[in-house]
Amino acid sequence: MPPPTEAPVSVGADVSLRRPGAGRAVAVLVLVAVAALIPLLGPRAALDGTGEAAAPGVGVIALLRAVLFAALCVQAGEVFAGFLARRVDPSREPPRIWSAYAPWAGFAAALGLASVVASGNLIPHSVAALDIGGLGGTRDGTLALVEVNGFLLAGLCARRRPATALLPLAAVAVAEALRAHPAAEDGALLGSGLTLVHLTCAALWVGGLLYVLRTTHAWRTTAPEAGTALLGLYARVAAALLAAITATGVCSTLRRMPPSTILDQLATTAYGRVLLAKVLLVAVVAGLALAARLRLRRAPDRGNAYAPARAEIVILTVVVAVSAALTALPVPIRW
Repeated sequence: MPPPTEAPVSVGADVSLRRPGAGRAVAVLVLVAVAALIPLLGPRAALDGTGEAAAPGVGVIALLRAVLFAALCVQAGEVFAGFLARRVDPSREPPRIWSAYAPWAGFAAALGLASVVASGNLIPHSVAALDIGGLGGTRDGTLALVEVNGFLLAGLCARRRPATALLPLAAVAVAEALRAHPAAEDGALLGSGLTLVHLTCAALWVGGLLYVLRTTHAWRTTAPEAGTALLGLYARVAAALLAAITATGVCSTLRRMPPSTILDQLATTAYGRVLLAKVLLVAVVAGLALAARLRLRRAPDRGNAYAPARAEIVILTVVVAVSAALTALPVPIRW
């Protein structure tokens, strides 16, 4: 009797089986590269022809702030959407957490931004250019230290009890809101309050959607109905978050651009140009969110709701990068 032979393995079939995963990895790398180029190169492109002066190292600062925002979104969104997932089905296994790594990326970005403050708001080219001891003596330096320590504590909390990381993350959000509105600014406290609400809701919206999509992917074979229910629950909460983001964004814009000058400044200032790009992107995201919600209401098409939701998270990644570029640009002059 001849020895048993193994079934032939088709190399082409094996490659085709690996293609979807490899394709997703390439797509993620491309998305990350594009998101990194927007804050790195976007500010100078927006400033072209406006006659406005760019701050030294504006691209690097915008890139560091994009990483900081992304880290805040990932960790805060994971805690928020994790709570929603437990409400839907507490017995299901959650996806692999990213909150163990995100705060360390935020810590590195906050450390880089603190080094810029320590060198007199210049990109440091040597350790000798840093005045570390002077950070605690200035408002900007103190806020930078709060962000560094906030991410450090959030990283330590994420190892044992991720929910406890919300407190240091809240400190980071408060520090970022205060940094965006210097004390000399008219109505600085009001502006900081608007920015705090805007930033918090945006972090929960973006990070929450990312975690929900990762969870529904993990449940796609074991509990597809629970995944659909989770997406529906998130969509209801996200509608309130989007309303708060829109309201605070409009109020903040009107504080910096009086109604009579908005149209002009949207075209002639770097801040206005990037703000216009952000508004258009958010409008597209809102349309995708509405499409996903409408599909969720139709029982036969509920599985199709994932397509607009996936497109939504891709565009939201770009929105985070554009928002970071916006923070590095000169504030428009009130005419």
